[in-house]
Amino acid sequence: MSRPDEIILEAEVKPLGQTTPRKSKKAKKQRRQLQVTEPIHTHEELNTDQPVILPLQLLEEQLLMTSPIRILVCSIGNPAPYTNTLHSAGHTVLSVLATSLAYPSFQRDRSYGNGVVAQGSDLTLWQSKSLMNVSGAGVSAAWRQFQRESRGEATKLVVVHDELELPVGEVKVRDGGASAKGHNGLKDIAKCLPGQKYKRIGVGIGRPESREPSVVAGYVLRRMSPAERAKIEGAWSKVEAELRKMQ
Repeated sequence: MSRPDEIILEAEVKPLGQTTPRKSKKAKKQRRQLQVTEPIHTHEELNTDQPVILPLQLLEEQLLMTSPIRILVCSIGNPAPYTNTLHSAGHTVLSVLATSLAYPSFQRDRSYGNGVVAQGSDLTLWQSKSLMNVSGAGVSAAWRQFQRESRGEATKLVVVHDELELPVGEVKVRDGGASAKGHNGLKDIAKCLPGQKYKRIGVGIGRPESREPSVVAGYVLRRMSPAERAKIEGAWSKVEAELRKMQ
């Protein structure tokens, strides 16, 4: 019986009475070399009705290449009464994204670090319910659970957060290992997931003219104006476009 990755060619049929001449040692050596180095031809090249059977490993690799990568998308921010502040822009965008994709409503899940989860076929949306400055433990727990449920499928981790260095409603993608600057939520994630590769999507909230820490803190914790909220909510389509590129 042949192996799955072998193709059996029909043997040459010789007329009755015809003998096969003995091959010299040199001819036998050349024959062995041809058996090793001769490429396997495709079904079309052989012009045969026999199907080409691919090895199981190759089939699995092709399946992974054609299947979209499953992505855990985590937003970080602050819980009530700070949910409508600029610092929680990531939550705002993720909520609109879930609605736009017609995902089921967010449900609290203890196995996902007590965050709330909206499951889709290739995107799983997760919102932290902790304070921004201690976001790392929840993101880490959610990522571990997501990987367990994926059972070997290709996965990626993406964190959506507010970004002072971008105009309101603009979006920028960075590697997770890039400098967090003064963003305490990103710093805590780096502490809880050391060495973990992931992507960050920053959602612009603008910044005050002063860089004094107290002024910046007051700025990010203030409520969004209607105009700011409209721009931040409108960023959902840009965020989705960036996520699709990662698949």
